[in-house]
Amino acid sequence: MQAEQVEIAQFLSEHPPFDTLPTDALNELAMQVEVTYFRAQTDILHLAQDISDLYVIRSGSVEICRRNGELYNRLATGGIFGQMGLLMNRKVRFPARALEDTLLYCINVDLFNHYCDEYEAFADFFEVDGNVRLHQAIVEQADSNDLTTAKVKSLLHRDAVTVTMQTSVQDVAAIMTQESVSSVLVTDVEKQISDDPEEDDGQVVGIITDKDIRKKVVAQGFSFDTPAEQIMSTSLVLLDVNSYVFEAVLAMLRDNLHHLPVVHKRRPIGVISLSDILRYESQSSLLLVRGILAQQSVEDLVHYAQQLPNVFVRMVNEDANSHMIGTAMAVIGRTFKQRLLALAEEQFGPPPVPYCFIALGSMARDEQLIVTDQDNALILDNSYDDTKHDDYFQTLSDFVCDGLAQCGYTYCEGEIMASFKKWRMTRHEWQEKFSGWMAEPKPQALLNSSIFFDLDGVWGKTQWADELKSFIAKQGKANKRFLANLAANARNRTPPLGFFNGFVLEHNGQHKRSMNLKRRGTAPLSDVIRVHALAVGSRKQNSFERLEDIIEAKLLPKGKAQDLRDALEYIAMMRIRHQAWQINQGEQPDNDLDPHQLSPFEQRNLKEAFAILEKAQSFLKFSYSANSGIK
Repeated sequence: MQAEQVEIAQFLSEHPPFDTLPTDALNELAMQVEVTYFRAQTDILHLAQDISDLYVIRSGSVEICRRNGELYNRLATGGIFGQMGLLMNRKVRFPARALEDTLLYCINVDLFNHYCDEYEAFADFFEVDGNVRLHQAIVEQADSNDLTTAKVKSLLHRDAVTVTMQTSVQDVAAIMTQESVSSVLVTDVEKQISDDPEEDDGQVVGIITDKDIRKKVVAQGFSFDTPAEQIMSTSLVLLDVNSYVFEAVLAMLRDNLHHLPVVHKRRPIGVISLSDILRYESQSSLLLVRGILAQQSVEDLVHYAQQLPNVFVRMVNEDANSHMIGTAMAVIGRTFKQRLLALAEEQFGPPPVPYCFIALGSMARDEQLIVTDQDNALILDNSYDDTKHDDYFQTLSDFVCDGLAQCGYTYCEGEIMASFKKWRMTRHEWQEKFSGWMAEPKPQALLNSSIFFDLDGVWGKTQWADELKSFIAKQGKANKRFLANLAANARNRTPPLGFFNGFVLEHNGQHKRSMNLKRRGTAPLSDVIRVHALAVGSRKQNSFERLEDIIEAKLLPKGKAQDLRDALEYIAMMRIRHQAWQINQGEQPDNDLDPHQLSPFEQRNLKEAFAILEKAQSFLKFSYSANSGIK
């Protein structure tokens, strides 16, 4: 080969997908490449014109537009364009224009097709759209472990067996015998089911098991005519039919349950028993929860918490997905809080008035990882008297927050903790606070909204947290001005992509040549999803579950919600694997990743994920306004 062709082969070998070609094929390609030049601000391709070449940028930069003239992408050295036209009808699909003096390598369509036929990796790069390519990477990652994809509905082998509140215990026992089940669900048939499932508190009001009949009827000599409502257990943990099997395991471990009612939109579908998921209990990474509840002091909890990094790494090594890891870590974090609160009440006595301790942020969303701080607050009964009761709740809050810090959940730099008096309010005061934030969406109110709108009851009157979530959902959906401001706020944290689709890295400081995957990736994605979730009145907390409601409401164009799901999963897994690697190296885990540590494949998919975020933020700008709300 001539020197120029050797240089072309060397250049192509450094850029995908040419880097997948054998040396002989690469050299053959280099010998047939044509070189062309375009001056700055000149058109390269016009919409619908005939196209017969694939273009590779040797130097310079190119702007790619949609058919309506809207900017689609900017490409620099190594960038490729023209493939869509070659793969479709040999007509230009995306017009191209040189932004500066640009040198291009042109590959004839016949040669392009030949290489697509001969080399699978080469063909895959061009024949799959970027978003689809990212989705395939997510699917392949999830397929490696069935635990992360198995839903509880796969364990249901029969419909739910139900009785009414008035059914006698003798009839209940007869039905259980006839149906060969160890439990039945109790429903309130007189309750009217509204058209909006979220307005229905649920038909399932209780559960009766074999144990209930033995202990509450036979052992106490109750009449066999006793109605079901007098012996049923009402402290229910309901599992949605789309929950993962591992979530059922966590619920059973956390609450020491042997039966879990499964519902769809709050209607009974079936019951999962301990025997149904016993095989999953072997996942030792989930058994940490039981150990936390067995600890007898803060010192014991601090010592026990040292296992958490190993548990996290084990889940990563088992190829768990981000939803599973985020949920497991959040449940573990909640359990530390619950045990600390139990120890606090043992030490300081019962509370003078009822209260609910709430988790905020990533823990409430079931998206917590190993690097986290604590965000929490207190909801107090409306009978709370500051002069009589504040000392108790200040002492309790300090005990819990200090204990969490010792266990590795660092203090919140923004002081969003129950130990600060301003975050201990009555039920009525919390509703007023949220109403005020939505009525006057000033910068600080919007910042608070991004934290406090993700909340979950951890201890005490947890139903108060559910009531507050319902209040937020109703008020938020109806307030178009607030949604517009929240949408504007969700565009503030942009992804780390430069003008030419390259990574933007920190230039100085401790994390030089890295990018923060939480601050510039998962957090802004959660912000975008939260806006859409509030717009459709979703009461879900987890971002993936919120997307299910968004899809059901058909709020976004077809496929866009799935793109958001894939982008969130991919960036989250980059964070997770980075942190696991740091733990294995004996380093302190963080969210700051050097993309040069990634393979070209991983870098390309990460850019695709960031591009999805960038487009989603742009969509917010045009979809929400103070005047018209959602277009």
